[in-house]
Amino acid sequence: MLSTIETASKKGSTTKFKKDVLHGLQSNPKKLHPKYFYDEVGSELFRKIMKLPEYYLTDCELDIFQNKTAELAKLINQNNDGFDLIELGSGDGFKSKYLLDYLCHSNADFTYMPIDISKSALSYLNDSLHSELPGMEVQTFEGEYMEMLAEACYISDRRKVVLFLGANIGNMEVEEAMEFCRELHALLSTRDLLLIGFDLKKNPQKVLAAYNDESGITAKFNLNLLERINRELGADFEVDQFEHYATYDPMSGSCRSFLVSLKDQNVAIGKKNVNFYKNEVIQMEISQKYDANQICSLAVNTGFETLGMIMDTKHWFVDAIWKKL
Repeated sequence: MLSTIETASKKGSTTKFKKDVLHGLQSNPKKLHPKYFYDEVGSELFRKIMKLPEYYLTDCELDIFQNKTAELAKLINQNNDGFDLIELGSGDGFKSKYLLDYLCHSNADFTYMPIDISKSALSYLNDSLHSELPGMEVQTFEGEYMEMLAEACYISDRRKVVLFLGANIGNMEVEEAMEFCRELHALLSTRDLLLIGFDLKKNPQKVLAAYNDESGITAKFNLNLLERINRELGADFEVDQFEHYATYDPMSGSCRSFLVSLKDQNVAIGKKNVNFYKNEVIQMEISQKYDANQICSLAVNTGFETLGMIMDTKHWFVDAIWKKL
């Protein structure tokens, strides 16, 4: 049975969006939260990014879900008991569908609970699952990760297996990632599992190219957030007066994306004005890379035990399986 749980009205969502945008652009340095990339236009652009030859992350994690599905399933369903499979930031479920299909054909007793901030992504996923895996029980949750995870935990007392794929943990500063994992730990029960994807440190040129593709789709993806602010908040960004810039520090593992103001300019967002000087940047996204020791340390420091580390064939990406202690 398919159902959607919505937590806030459109008005409330717009109010929060505006509040977060103004807070970020009035900060020093200026920044915008990457969770707002994924409106309908942004979600479509990201689907295009995942197909780019430079964007190795998709193929690496897809390799795991296509070719090591049995290993994943064995770790998350080792007790053959009923569970809820909760995916944070499910998008169109492109990779997770391989696991869902395997679990369904193994007669696993589970309910799939995708969580996403994008209504269009959930709608697309709903329709595709109804067609491809019609017998699977699905409940979709539209909203923020923690709020929706708390809701999912409240409505069902079954064991939880949480998926956080696509190296989305890398979209946080290291300290933020630690706090995020602690929040997950607080919501979960003992024996619940977390399957979390990490992009591993590798050749710096390979990393940088993934966030600065020759076709310019990543640039459009970043700039679309300014266009979204114009569309939804009535702002007057001159989008062509901002330029995408990406950089990678192989020592820290931090890959960052910025938008650079090409001139001195003033932007109105409702009744508020935001000034930009020429060459000022807006921090758009961080994509943190990890090594195996850092991943295990993150688990230990946030109350989890590492049950397994499943890598792609190139050893560029890892899906770690953690159990709450």
